[in-house]
Amino acid sequence: MADTGDIHHPLKVRPKDAKQHSTAGPYSPVLEIDARRLVVISGQVAVDMDGEVIGATIEEQTQATLNNCAAQLATANCTLGDVFKVNIYLTDLGQWARFNAVYEEMMAEPLPVRTAVQAVLLPGFMVEIEMWAVKSKD
Repeated sequence: MADTGDIHHPLKVRPKDAKQHSTAGPYSPVLEIDARRLVVISGQVAVDMDGEVIGATIEEQTQATLNNCAAQLATANCTLGDVFKVNIYLTDLGQWARFNAVYEEMMAEPLPVRTAVQAVLLPGFMVEIEMWAVKSKD
């Protein structure tokens, strides 16, 4: 997981009694959010500004997709650390562990709640990610 130094976020809190099963992935089972400062980004994929696909592996595409998510969030003065909800679409759930290895390194505590499904994506893309964030400051 990303080392953010201070894992406290004033508008995003994991309840102290929140628990999940031992095989759970890198996510929080529940978060309490103050939604007065909500930021939502559309699904992002591994594509550059010229429309070219970035990466040939799930690891490369996951990193590029998360970088694109971070860039969109930055336009609203948010970071990946402000994210509380993530929807993940993978073309192959068999790549779940490889996806999670990259995701866990880039995301900050408390980890967002999330949903992941296998989906048919546009040609060339292995992953698409949508995020919801809560803005902690202007």
